[in-house]
Amino acid sequence: MELFDKMLQREKEDFRRISNRLLSTCFLCRANETSKSDYYFVLKYKNEFKKYLDVLGYRLEVNEELGVIQLVNAYNYNRMNLKLYESIILLILRILYDEKKRELSISDEVIVNLGDIQDKYLSLQIRDKMIDKTTMRNALSVFRRFQLIEILDRDLANEESRILIYDSILMAVQIDDIKKAYEKVEIYRKGRQTDEEADENEAD
Repeated sequence: MELFDKMLQREKEDFRRISNRLLSTCFLCRANETSKSDYYFVLKYKNEFKKYLDVLGYRLEVNEELGVIQLVNAYNYNRMNLKLYESIILLILRILYDEKKRELSISDEVIVNLGDIQDKYLSLQIRDKMIDKTTMRNALSVFRRFQLIEILDRDLANEESRILIYDSILMAVQIDDIKKAYEKVEIYRKGRQTDEEADENEAD
C-alpha cells in the first residue's frame, strides 16, 4: 500500500495499533503519559492518518495548541449515547474545567476532587442527595477510557480523591453542547419538581 511506502516495519505496526486506538477512544492527549508518544506519532504521519481514516469515513482533527487529537465520524455513526447521569457529570466536569482554568496559568493541569463534583451537582438542584458511588465510578471510568480525565486517586469513596481533567474535554463538550446539556438538566429538574408536587397532593 502506497500509504506505508516510507515507513519502517515497526512504524507500520504502530500506525495500525494507533489507528485502532483512535477508533476505540476517539482522543489522544499530549498530556497523557500513556498516549504521549502516540500523539507525536500521529503528528509525524498526520497526512497518512487523514487519508487512511478518511476512507473509513472519519475525520482527524488535530489541535496542537491544546495538544489533543480527536477522531470524528463524518457520517455521524458510532456515536456513544451517554446515560442521563453520565451527561450530567460530563457537563459538571466541563464547568469545573472552565472555573479552575480561570484560576490557573495556561500550562497548569486542571485537577478537581470528587467533593467539587458533588458540590456542583447539588448546586444544580437536580436532587437533594449526592450522586451515588456506583454511578460516579461508572461515569468516570467511561470518561477515563475516552481520555477526557485521569483518576489520580483510586478511592472513589473519598471526596478528596482527585480527578485530572484533560484539555480534550474542550473538544468533547463545546459551547453548544453545554447549552443543550443545561436544557436537559432543566427539563429533568422540572420533571422531578412536578413528580414531588404530585406526591404531595396525593398525600393531602
